[in-house]
Amino acid sequence: MSDSWYKVDNVAKVFLATASQRDPRVFRISCTLQEDIDPDTLNTALRATAQEWPQFQVTLHRGLFWHYFESTDLVPAAQPENKAPCAPLYTPERRNKLIYRVTYFGARINLEMFHAITDGNGGLLYLKSIVRNYLALRHPGQLDDVPSPNSASAADLVQDSFRNFYGGTKRDNAAKKVKAYRPRGLRLPYDQLQFFEGHLSAKQVLERCHALGVSMTSYLGASFMLAIYHDMPALERKKPICISLPVNLRNYYPSETARNFFNSVYVTHTLTDADTLETVAPVFDAKLKEVLKPENIRAQMDEFETLEHMPGIRPVPLVVKNATVKLFTRLEDRYVTAVVSNMGRVTVPEELKPYIHSFAAFSSCKTLFTVVCSYGDDLVLGTASALRSTAILQRFYRELTKAGLDVTLYATEVEK
Repeated sequence: MSDSWYKVDNVAKVFLATASQRDPRVFRISCTLQEDIDPDTLNTALRATAQEWPQFQVTLHRGLFWHYFESTDLVPAAQPENKAPCAPLYTPERRNKLIYRVTYFGARINLEMFHAITDGNGGLLYLKSIVRNYLALRHPGQLDDVPSPNSASAADLVQDSFRNFYGGTKRDNAAKKVKAYRPRGLRLPYDQLQFFEGHLSAKQVLERCHALGVSMTSYLGASFMLAIYHDMPALERKKPICISLPVNLRNYYPSETARNFFNSVYVTHTLTDADTLETVAPVFDAKLKEVLKPENIRAQMDEFETLEHMPGIRPVPLVVKNATVKLFTRLEDRYVTAVVSNMGRVTVPEELKPYIHSFAAFSSCKTLFTVVCSYGDDLVLGTASALRSTAILQRFYRELTKAGLDVTLYATEVEK
């Protein structure tokens, strides 16, 4: 076994401190092929892919002052899907095991990862590598020349880009945070989550976005705001609604890391009974463009990383650090209503397109978390919900249908 090890990044520390049975901090990316999965071929492809991505072949350990990853010779094995989506990966009974799993069902390959190891971008690259290697084995001689998505050096893939690009920038005009509305109501029993997978036409949605003069993220974010607003108790409708939006920092820095490298920005707005999508979407779009300005993103990233560069923090015992991070995360949750993460358009080499049907993604959460991705004309919204009530999502999809959009919706069952 290799003796290489490295500390977790700044974002990973938050996931480690706040993982719970309700929200085990697991995300899931799936690829559905045009043919059913052959398990033996998938496992052969998975073993080959693991050798291409050694930074994911690690176990997670707890030290006195920090968590750290250690390389392992454990061989990943794909299993039939027999757990609920986003089931916990970092638990006592899984100590010294890989912190990701690969499962299959019918024509679908699922990759689930503990968020401490990577973000959605890194996970998607790993899944695309598995799919590429699997299809090359299933169709020998036809896809051998298709390049692997893994084009970066080993050093670049394992880089802690938060630390590498930290510039010490300070924000002078940071907006004051306001407590936001939090969805009320009973939670699902036994710390369950329910998952909803909505399929729309990307072309239809983009036509609506262009008609309103807004981005797809703003269109969907504003639609969620309206659905949440109409589910709010009358006495709470003066509270603002805040949508948190994870941002891939690789779009702002020259990084090819396969570790976590993202921040979240926030769009907050107080709605009224007179508001419609035509009034809310442009406001959402303007606020989103402001927070996405490069100077704001860089200042926010540096602000998040500042604590890592304070000498007095390092010798503090891990148990104290975890308790502090958990407290501050709970306080920060007061400012967020729901999360919408747009992973964007999934691209694959032309040679692979005839064999791939669709992609979808989910993330575990405490309330509502929607991951958006598209492949071809298939726009997929994967929502995880901890709420018993489905009223918000019912209204959200009902309004999309009223706008003339074609919607196909699937949902998992929950225990009563």
